[in-house]
Amino acid sequence: MADQGAAAAIAAGYATEAGAIELGTVVVDGVADPTARVRLPFATLNRHGLVAGATGTGKTKTLQAMAEQCSANGIPVLLADIKGDLSGLARPGEPSDRVAERAAETGDDWAPTAYPVQFLSLGPGIGVPVRATITAFGPILLAKVLGLNATQESTLGLIFHWADQQGLALLDTKDLRSVIAHLLSDEGKAELKGIGGVSAATAGVILRALVNLEARGGEQFFGEPEFDPADLLVVKPDGRGRVTLLELADQQADPTLYSTFLMWLLAELFEDLPEVGDIGKPELVFFFDEAHLLFTDASKAFLDRIEQTVKLIRSKGVGVFFCTQQPTDVPNDVLSQLGARVQHALRAFTPDDQKALTRTARTYPRSEVYDIEESLTTLGTGEAIVTVLSERGAPTPVAWTRLRAPRSLMAAIGEPAVTEAARASPLWGRYGQGIDRESAYERLSARTGATSAPGTPPAEPVPPQQAPHEAPPQAPPPTEDEGPGFFEKAMANPMVRSFLRSAGREISRGLFGTARRRR
Repeated sequence: MADQGAAAAIAAGYATEAGAIELGTVVVDGVADPTARVRLPFATLNRHGLVAGATGTGKTKTLQAMAEQCSANGIPVLLADIKGDLSGLARPGEPSDRVAERAAETGDDWAPTAYPVQFLSLGPGIGVPVRATITAFGPILLAKVLGLNATQESTLGLIFHWADQQGLALLDTKDLRSVIAHLLSDEGKAELKGIGGVSAATAGVILRALVNLEARGGEQFFGEPEFDPADLLVVKPDGRGRVTLLELADQQADPTLYSTFLMWLLAELFEDLPEVGDIGKPELVFFFDEAHLLFTDASKAFLDRIEQTVKLIRSKGVGVFFCTQQPTDVPNDVLSQLGARVQHALRAFTPDDQKALTRTARTYPRSEVYDIEESLTTLGTGEAIVTVLSERGAPTPVAWTRLRAPRSLMAAIGEPAVTEAARASPLWGRYGQGIDRESAYERLSARTGATSAPGTPPAEPVPPQQAPHEAPPQAPPPTEDEGPGFFEKAMANPMVRSFLRSAGREISRGLFGTARRRR
């Protein structure tokens, strides 16, 4: 029989006065106490968190249940749907004996529920296509996608600086290729030296990496209309936050692009959102699935900026949860910023696994009820070792937790259903069709009459553009008969939105080297 006194003592540390995510109930001696609730306060979601565990331990269902409760309480959510399993959030769950048993163990009045879901894809795919311009993405994030080392990353930054100074808009990959090809040409060699003595060999490496990215389909993501991160911050008329799923069926071959795109979104939110300090619930919760992809082979500059962004973005009302198999996948400087820990079972089949297990156990507060290291290897599916920050900001007691079952469908709804939902979305009208306006490629090509296909490097080097930074064309003023709502109608036009997002750049760049917008 479970020690109900111990369970109640642990649960007392999770008591909340305001709203909270109901994670599950305390388990002691293998028995769950339905009255001993384990909660994650909404007020501390912007202190970030970690969801970790081996394959098959229930991480995805944990993310699903957390996203459901955020949505139900008016908090928008972004998740990367790696395997398509999370698309079931759009459909009500199916009752079963197993679900009923889990509901009884966790004190949950379970009812099948569907949630408002928006499906996105990187470039053309099964969801609404989202894109970013090369200029907006910036040199630091692009260097991560291209797999550049620190020296090559610095060189790429100088190339961006030169294009910015020349007023050459880098909207897609062919724009950047045309700029690099120019700087490698006889006409551009002097300018290449003038931007810091950049090595032609290094510039050539970057060009080849860019061509390889295009061969992997990366050119379909870079371009316009550029996705506006503000479209993630949607609360439906019924008060529920919208769940945005980034579908990855077509991007599995290039996972680095997807993970870096998520970091771009986070960086854009950091630059755009106002300071709100500590609030009752966050403006957005950002689930960074397969987080190890973000940190693997990352440069020190990249890691430093991740740490700084995570540290500062909580004051913008954004909570970030990193999801991965091993906590050691996340650098220590980032891990130290994470206030909530939901640790599913770990495996210790190898000496390295055992070392990782020991290191993980040592990061938890001391427990008089559990042997943390042993518990981490004996957790059942849908169970986790949990500690979070209480409403007053103190760590809660360690709790072996039996987690609640999701109320939405715990299965994929299928690509045809996702595609149908995406095309019915209001966002399809904004982002469904790509735009290829005049930019660096066209302007440089016009000087020489080059006719190279956009998908291949120019056959001949092209001369530099010496024109000063041009002011962007002005949007026509409203006429007298345009009544209220004109601005909203104009903003619905993808061309106008794209213009406003890129207009007026000097270019000023933010923490991640992303181009800052003037709204």
